[in-house]
Amino acid sequence: MQKKPYKIQKNTPTTVNEPAVAYQQTVGKTSSNSWNPNVPFHGTQEEWWEHFHEIEKGEFMSAEESNREFEAWKKAFLASRLI
Repeated sequence: MQKKPYKIQKNTPTTVNEPAVAYQQTVGKTSSNSWNPNVPFHGTQEEWWEHFHEIEKGEFMSAEESNREFEAWKKAFLASRLI
């Protein structure tokens, strides 16, 4: 597969010949959330580290606690299905 760089210039019409470019120009711009996993993101190393640090500031749950909550939910869910 041939590598094609995406060069999108601001305030100029772009010919859409790649699906990612088309998606970025239509759906990526209309969503209320600025980040979309289907649109390629190119950033500097500093931007990526900032992104990771923002994620780490959020709530943290250990794997054991997460597994306990899942097992409790699964037990309740399966019990409700048997009724």
